[in-house]
Amino acid sequence: MTIHFKIHYNTQPGENICISGTTKAFGNWDPIKAFALNYNDGGFWTGTIKLSKNTRRIEYNYILINDNGSILKEWGVTRKMVFSEFQSNTIYTHEFWRAPANEEKVLYSSAFSKVIFPLKKSGRGNSSKANKSLRFKIDATRVKPRHQICILGNHKYFGNWGGEKPLLLSRKEGSTKWTGSIMLEGLDLPLEYKYGIFDTKTKTIVEIEKGEPRKIQNIPAHEDKFVYLRSDESYRHPTGGWKGSGVAVPVFSIRSKNSFGVGDFSDLKSFIDWAASTGMNMVQILPINETIASHNWLDSYPYKSISVTALHPIYMNVEKMGPLKSKRAQNSFEKRRKVLNEEKFVNYPEVLKLKSEYFKLLFDQEKASFFDNQDYKDFFRSNKDWLVPYAAFAYLRDKYNSPDFRNWGAFSQYDAKKIIKTSSPKSKEWDDIAIHYFIQFHLDKQLKAVTEHSRKKGIVLKGDIPIGISPNSVEAWTEPHLFNLDAQAGAPPDDFAIKGQNWGFPTYNWEAMAKEDYAWWKKRLRKMGEYFDAYRIDHILGFFRIWEIPIHAVEGLLGYFNKALPLTAQEIGYFGVDFDFERMAKPYIRTSTLNTLFAEDATEVVEQFLRQTTKDSFELKPEFDTQLKINQYFLNGIEEEDLTDIDRRIRDGLFELVSNVLFVQTGPDEWHPRIMLQSTSSYAELGDQTKANLMRLYNHFFYQRHDEFWHDEGMKKLPAIMTASDMLVCGEDLGMVPDCVPPVMDKLNILSLEIQRMSKKPEYRFAHPGRAPYLSICTTSTHDMSTIRGWWEDDRELTQNFFNHELGINGSAPYFAEPWVCETIIKQHFDSPAMWVTIPIQDLIAIDGDFRWDETQSEQINHPDNVRHKWRFRMHQSIETLKKAKSLNEKLRQMIEDSGRQ
Repeated sequence: MTIHFKIHYNTQPGENICISGTTKAFGNWDPIKAFALNYNDGGFWTGTIKLSKNTRRIEYNYILINDNGSILKEWGVTRKMVFSEFQSNTIYTHEFWRAPANEEKVLYSSAFSKVIFPLKKSGRGNSSKANKSLRFKIDATRVKPRHQICILGNHKYFGNWGGEKPLLLSRKEGSTKWTGSIMLEGLDLPLEYKYGIFDTKTKTIVEIEKGEPRKIQNIPAHEDKFVYLRSDESYRHPTGGWKGSGVAVPVFSIRSKNSFGVGDFSDLKSFIDWAASTGMNMVQILPINETIASHNWLDSYPYKSISVTALHPIYMNVEKMGPLKSKRAQNSFEKRRKVLNEEKFVNYPEVLKLKSEYFKLLFDQEKASFFDNQDYKDFFRSNKDWLVPYAAFAYLRDKYNSPDFRNWGAFSQYDAKKIIKTSSPKSKEWDDIAIHYFIQFHLDKQLKAVTEHSRKKGIVLKGDIPIGISPNSVEAWTEPHLFNLDAQAGAPPDDFAIKGQNWGFPTYNWEAMAKEDYAWWKKRLRKMGEYFDAYRIDHILGFFRIWEIPIHAVEGLLGYFNKALPLTAQEIGYFGVDFDFERMAKPYIRTSTLNTLFAEDATEVVEQFLRQTTKDSFELKPEFDTQLKINQYFLNGIEEEDLTDIDRRIRDGLFELVSNVLFVQTGPDEWHPRIMLQSTSSYAELGDQTKANLMRLYNHFFYQRHDEFWHDEGMKKLPAIMTASDMLVCGEDLGMVPDCVPPVMDKLNILSLEIQRMSKKPEYRFAHPGRAPYLSICTTSTHDMSTIRGWWEDDRELTQNFFNHELGINGSAPYFAEPWVCETIIKQHFDSPAMWVTIPIQDLIAIDGDFRWDETQSEQINHPDNVRHKWRFRMHQSIETLKKAKSLNEKLRQMIEDSGRQ
């Protein structure tokens, strides 16, 4: 077997093109031993190898090796040659270096290859068995099932540009490669051609690629029998980038006539049907992992999982699990189901309690035969690495009435051997542990049915990966070395929460994760890839740096970035700021501050919580000198929502005193400027020159000092983690975004999130959808924000500005977001250049005045400034009525079609 390679690449001096691959001739994937090509005029590199007759196939890639030792590999999957496909032992190749635009790279994700443009086997293509043949190969992803890639050109084999008899190419199942061949005898050169798309049903060409014709000038072959392989790259779509549309909805918010007071996986399947009927092609949901820690409302927070792998039992359709044999019990559940299903909001504790009772009864009924089921055995074998510790954790959580494993006595430290023994079918704990195998098996089965259904409907199911885990979780118990359990993750102040956010998650020990090649993250993504074809990385900024909050703080204001490059006292002095620990790093408490915060209660506050140090200076008593101590005092024996207004005002005022500092200490002589320090009374009482110097330091620290450092951090983690899955990746890049983040996301083809009312550019008050980058998700709001209608009523001046300048409408803005206003805003989004426009269901429904809910403010899913918020929003409209909403559905279909979204 003789192969003559030829590739075009305009190199620089000191650069060489080589082939690295599977055979000894290619170095067996060792780049140092790769096969070096020879440079020829015109930027062509050529080389010839001879292989043994027994060689059946080769795999290879082109690489660029610089004299300085650096190596650049071309993009994409491994190239392959299967020699049984050729009619000759002599092959001439003419290939091109693979470096598609980022816009094209995302089309190789499973969102497209499994859903939008599924890689199914095509119809037959043209194939020549002549002694001398010309074989074409091209990578093309945007091809619908009824279409085939074809070639038109200046020869009869190509229809002489007529389009009636083009050369049809074919592809195999799961491949993006289209191939076809013609006889070379009698072929006049040069050959000019273009690729196109052929409709197999109408027998017509529906599209021809843009640009000048491709050319084959000559074929330098002299053998009597050979194959000339022309491998083209990148079909040139004339219509520009593909664009899609979708809807965002939490599973728990979906309402149906048969649900148990909360949306479940079967309801999600029905919701997908509705989305497909309107022409949309994505459904985005919130996290669906297990969060049950305390069996109360706090567990409704979907971003605080106790397992990053286990699914939440609340999303189970209990009827799909199987009926109870006891008609009395079944009828009782039916009555209670109807009561819960009539409620306006999700009654999380009661729904979970009801479903848990059902699980227990059904498990007791089925357990004798269940564990002999082959489907269960296959599930257990594939998932036991996480399933066994999870089930043991859930059992121990309930046994000790606490998710805090530190209080579990002999089980406080994870011991795999002990857990395996405890989980044995012969142990007395077996039933209490095995029921969780039973539940997870059915959840997995139901969600995979949704996944399969979604793909058949052409709907990309998009999941959500929370940035954190609960400190009382399976992962924290089994792999504590991967987390900083003595710290809390959160976010600095932003439009969502002016005092920052404290999520209560441990931060990651990235050094430990790196030593294990990020195996924890890879396993997590591989499991997620079983259910989803796209995912949202919650708070992608956390992969560059996380906002870490001391364990003694409650609010996010006392946080600092980790990793970061803290300042020393000497460095602070370089900016003209004379660092004084007492003045700048301890709470600055003066009489004026106390009077402002506490008014007539100031004297009482001083007596109970403070002590005077000088005539006009105070400090907090030791028992109240942290926000955690203060919070524990006020919440002693009561819940947050039970605080009186005056106690809440005093507590929050004391919180403010604790955070009234200019620098936060992160280590010996390591200082982090306190976020938003310019809003403190401590800053207000500085001299003008010190203020100016301090702000110069502040801006340098937050916006310049870390750019290269954080860039490198992101590039260490994200590429390694993303290799575990072929899902489409979207990053939630909101908040205080460093300049280094967008280039990294662009380099890695991670779609950004663009929200009209949250401009990322200071020169614009709003982020007009028309300015959205192509590789982005453009949306009106998120679960952490008010809906269009809710936002419209928040700030009259802002609404008026938006009405006149963003919508371009003169006159006074309507007081309420009328249906036509919501429609105009959503149409702006559909018309944007963004690859995806994904709109929350509340905002889509808002365009129909007769169908939307009249309780506007009740449609907001989360209030980020309230850590004890109850996640309970439930659609006012059922899936059944949504499907029958002809006016709304037709309007959505028309808007999507008019915008060119497919």
